[in-house]
Amino acid sequence: MKIIVGLGNPGDVYKGTRHNVGFETMDKLAYDFNITMKQNRRFRAETGEGRIGRVAVMLVKPTTYMNLSGEAVRAVLDYYKLPPSEMIVVYDDISLPVGDIRVRERGSANGQKGLQNIIAQLNTDEFPRIKIGIGDKPPSWKLADYVLSRFLKEEFADMITGITKAGDAAQVILNEDTVAAMNLFNKRKTVGALPPPPPQGDKSP
Repeated sequence: MKIIVGLGNPGDVYKGTRHNVGFETMDKLAYDFNITMKQNRRFRAETGEGRIGRVAVMLVKPTTYMNLSGEAVRAVLDYYKLPPSEMIVVYDDISLPVGDIRVRERGSANGQKGLQNIIAQLNTDEFPRIKIGIGDKPPSWKLADYVLSRFLKEEFADMITGITKAGDAAQVILNEDTVAAMNLFNKRKTVGALPPPPPQGDKSP
């Protein structure tokens, strides 16, 4: 079985906030693959089991609040005796424009408190993750206020696209591998056009 964890904060007050795109990705996967999510006191999370393609999965939404997400994640992995490499974590990232995603095989938390707690609890950053862009905060905003704010009306379409792409990327990781998902979903930056080839007969080095 593979574990897919979406990060967020529980409760109606946090629904639709930027910090909850991980939760919303789990909700979309649950809907798309007819997986029922239920409160699971053992893991301090909402969980649901089913299949995505040919792979048995458990979807996990920690109810510990974002900054303690690692406690729920560790409980799930310990119970099923799974290594962190059998898990995918989906979460928000302020360094990406709204709706952009990045797939990574490993790496630091870069200030994302939920991911930071997962890394601390598991003592490793060696697990796949999918980052969903929520846009950078305005200069006058505090970070905590920004990530708990809701998307603007003009950002809705991009937000939905990002959540959809994150779910698609998770499916590729499950049914192929992380590298395949990176190749499909990670945008490559254009650093400038290559210089034209030298004219024929040019003897310059």
